[in-house]
Amino acid sequence: MPKARRSQISLSDTPYYHCVSRCVRRAFLCGEENGRSFEHRRQWVEDRIHLLSEVFAIDVCAYAVMSNHTHLVLHVNKEKSDALSTENVIQRWHRIYKGTLLSQRYLSPDLRKDLLESQTKTVELTAEVWRKRLFDISWFMRALNEYIARAANKEDDCTGHFWEGRFKSQALLDESALAACMAYVDLNPVRAKMAKTPEASNHTSIQYRINAAKVGNTPKRLMPFAGNPRQEMPHGLPLTLPDYLQLLDITSRYIHPNKRGKVEHSLPTILERLNIENEQWLTLTTQFETCFKHAAGKVIHLEQYAHNHQLQRVHGRQSAVRLLG
Repeated sequence: MPKARRSQISLSDTPYYHCVSRCVRRAFLCGEENGRSFEHRRQWVEDRIHLLSEVFAIDVCAYAVMSNHTHLVLHVNKEKSDALSTENVIQRWHRIYKGTLLSQRYLSPDLRKDLLESQTKTVELTAEVWRKRLFDISWFMRALNEYIARAANKEDDCTGHFWEGRFKSQALLDESALAACMAYVDLNPVRAKMAKTPEASNHTSIQYRINAAKVGNTPKRLMPFAGNPRQEMPHGLPLTLPDYLQLLDITSRYIHPNKRGKVEHSLPTILERLNIENEQWLTLTTQFETCFKHAAGKVIHLEQYAHNHQLQRVHGRQSAVRLLG
């Protein structure tokens, strides 16, 4: 029986989550069917992800738009949502939804002064509901998947389900799980033999990061790299961009028997820091979804997660011992 989404997303355990959505009509997200190409839909998904990263208080760490499914690694930034003014919350929400007549009037200085006190209070209460949604992963995925489903159904002149029900969510409990999952997502097109190198992997976060780095920029719509964990660490991923790029480059050169693609051997320093061996890392970055279920991380973090959620057993314990030490 599937776990309730509210029990899968627990900010007291971790702000990082891996989300996967799969298409019911397998070839109809992207690819070709009966001589008709659907490749342009990849750009729909990528553009929508970028937009939602600007609206929600949820950082996008990594993403890959595949032929029949999407991968996202997300970071919930509740503090950012809490710091928004009522006006900021409404402005963000109106970028993807119409809002209410009162919220639209509230954003107009000329019309706001004519609102009754009770109407202003109603707007403020509504904005608080929207504020909570702005750091809710379920609402983020809903705003992504519903939009794509409606656009695809309109193009196909049909109705009905486009996605396989709920998206799948995995909690990433520590730095090791986060790094492995990001690499798993960014290398999906290489493993699927859709691209020869990470930088040639279209509609992925790694290509977006590399293209920005080439001109000396940090991608605005992705969570930045903040360097190695330390005191007073700025907002960002606990890695450096050079380390992560080296990590991907080295990982992409390994062959896995169940994967078709690779790039073409030494270990990056980050693996030594994460205390993960060569073969273990290869397994993690090619089979991440099969190694862990609802949560991923070292045994101590999985045990704490199971305790917090009153689970009878620790799912993924053997994988954690074998792969993360």
